[in-house]
Amino acid sequence: MSTDPVPWTPLTVDACTLPTAEQPLREKEFDDLFAASARSVERLDPTCVRVTLDPAPEVAARTAHLMARETGCCSFFTFALTTAGDGLRLDIRVPHQRVAVLEALAARVRP
Repeated sequence: MSTDPVPWTPLTVDACTLPTAEQPLREKEFDDLFAASARSVERLDPTCVRVTLDPAPEVAARTAHLMARETGCCSFFTFALTTAGDGLRLDIRVPHQRVAVLEALAARVRP
């Protein structure tokens, strides 16, 4: 986890419907998830990153819940959570015009 977080909401996201006061809390939820469970992060293509997480069932449940809430307010995100031999794979995809948001989110992952 970064000690100097890069804000990815609200300044970089004009389509986010999450109330401004709740945005830092959501960012913290991602930071906490990544700090506790991220094993690696890799760029799959310009619009997609993969975060490999610990394969524990509670991590899968926590991630799925966070994904559902995030897509509810930032519909440009597409999340896919799958299991693999090396852990859970969280693929995060955005349209080309939202690559800066993806970059800022990926920068928060510090395995």
